[in-house]
Amino acid sequence: MENAITLVEDELFRIHLSIVNGSTLSTTDASVRTIATTAGVPEQSHMMLSRDMVEQTFNRLAAIVQGRPATMDPIPTTAQFSATLLILREFMHHLDFAFIEVRS
Repeated sequence: MENAITLVEDELFRIHLSIVNGSTLSTTDASVRTIATTAGVPEQSHMMLSRDMVEQTFNRLAAIVQGRPATMDPIPTTAQFSATLLILREFMHHLDFAFIEVRS
């Protein structure tokens, strides 16, 4: 996972200067919606997912990758979920977004 994080960080470094201060992060992506509900955000048409919630969800997934039995946590462990979560986590952290708005 460390190599994947480095690759994502390298790409984010390339675009970080193009992000306008005060920008809002927003999506209609179903994968991010799944991350939000997995993080505990109630399902609704407009959801707000915080960077802290993304980090907590990432830590849950990392614990499973490091050996915690998957039966202890109902978090999805598919490649798509894992990749989306990793990219979203790094994006929000390195580009300083406190929240992402998830709309249907």
